[in-house]
Amino acid sequence: MTFGSVSASQMEAVLQQALQPESITVTDDTAEHIGHAGHSGAPTGTHFTIQIRGRCFNGLSHVQRHRLVYDALRDLIPQGVHALAIKAEPV
Repeated sequence: MTFGSVSASQMEAVLQQALQPESITVTDDTAEHIGHAGHSGAPTGTHFTIQIRGRCFNGLSHVQRHRLVYDALRDLIPQGVHALAIKAEPV
């Protein structure tokens, strides 16, 4: 497993293609977690905040919206992603 190999732009591209949201912002928050328990030591690519808004979330519960995001990122998460903060909103 390669830690820290995921970028915010990669996540954004995958989510854009999979979910076609109205708006999306992915921020790499890894630097804020350096030194915390469980942190791999990687300078980037382990902790992210995702703010996403789209029609794909209409009618879905909070848990279902998060599952949709996790499912879209299923190939990137094993590459060293430790934590996601997700704010997924319907249109």
